[in-house]
Amino acid sequence: MQAGDGIEAVILPRARDLGGFEVRRVLPAATRQMVGPFIFFDQMGPALFGPGRGIDVRPHPHINLATVTYLFEGEILHRDSLGSEQPIRPGAVNWMTAGRGIVHSERSAAPVRARGGPLFGIQSWVALPSAHEETEPEFVHYAESELPRLEDGGTQVRLIAGTLYGQRSPVRTFGELCYAHAELAAGATLPFDAGHEERAIYTVAGTVEIGGRSFDAGQLLVARPGDGLTIRATSAARFMLLGGASMDGVRYIWWNFVSSRKERIRQACADWEAGRFGVIPGDDREFIPLPKRDGAVFYP
Repeated sequence: MQAGDGIEAVILPRARDLGGFEVRRVLPAATRQMVGPFIFFDQMGPALFGPGRGIDVRPHPHINLATVTYLFEGEILHRDSLGSEQPIRPGAVNWMTAGRGIVHSERSAAPVRARGGPLFGIQSWVALPSAHEETEPEFVHYAESELPRLEDGGTQVRLIAGTLYGQRSPVRTFGELCYAHAELAAGATLPFDAGHEERAIYTVAGTVEIGGRSFDAGQLLVARPGDGLTIRATSAARFMLLGGASMDGVRYIWWNFVSSRKERIRQACADWEAGRFGVIPGDDREFIPLPKRDGAVFYP
């Protein structure tokens, strides 16, 4: 690290090929589990599906977290055990609060699958504060037009959730955080002040410079606490800004479950194995089973 560049750590993603569809994960990492409440951060794609192909994330459960889906290209159909059925397209937000437990699936709808096309976006998980881990599950879709958008010359920022640049997103959260999508023309700059305790920048496309240091796409740049910094695009660039207050205690993450209590994760495993989670109307013929080792479920 260069002294004064404002960057405390750089995390490189771990790529996984899901059969023509690559996912790149930066959180949790061996060196850093969370940034504010963000405990899981995946880049989906970019992928280009031929006609007749798409994604099929079968029904699976979550507890004690919120999933956040945001797309740059393509479309995904969300269904869940509350009866929600909602396509998401670029610029919109699907915010699903799992709370005490929910089941959802993510697929390419039949018309989208028939024609094929691109898919590119970010899925993140936000851990819930201890007092709200067992809240009632909820799903809310926010259209692109509902989210604050800031434009200044070669800079465009869409505030997905929380507060940033004097704006507040309408997305309901359970704690103070920031989450935004920024696009900069070559040579444009954007400040990222120290208003939130923990902050990071995920570079999606192009190259940016911070404190005289250059960063290419596909890196999570963890900001040094208390240091304001300025991001300059050395080429047309796209990146995500994320952060918030540090969590109120340790969080355990195992498979699709996040909780402050290991025993709660074990209970969720037993509930999924026994069929005690809800089912998804219209998508109840398949499910993702618990991970097993030597034929038996292994617990955290």
